[in-house]
Amino acid sequence: MAAGDEKATKKPAKATDGFTDEERAAMRERARELKAAANKADGERDALEKIAAMLEPDRVMAERLHAIIKASAPALAPRTWYGMPAYANKDGKIVCFFQPADKFKARYATLGFNDSANLDDVAMMNGA
Repeated sequence: MAAGDEKATKKPAKATDGFTDEERAAMRERARELKAAANKADGERDALEKIAAMLEPDRVMAERLHAIIKASAPALAPRTWYGMPAYANKDGKIVCFFQPADKFKARYATLGFNDSANLDDVAMMNGA
């Protein structure tokens, strides 16, 4: 083989699965939550523990949101969802959740709603 015929050999780039360390940690927490739900663990206790572990500005917001949600929507059940405090409807579907800023290294905390919240339901918006 002549010198010009040699192919440059490179090590293949390290394969990644596309998830950040924070996302992998959230998936592990979700797996633990599913196991705990199967064992009938106390969802509100778990949510309150997650809130207590938050840093100061997010903790205060999460505590207030927890109190507001419990008072205004008592049918929603507190639990954790991917390691975040969340609130589920009677079918067990997550309606809303609180994502602290440090969860995914974001600048701000987020109150999120899933489709099961039906925020665009006309009957709900008209107070029916």
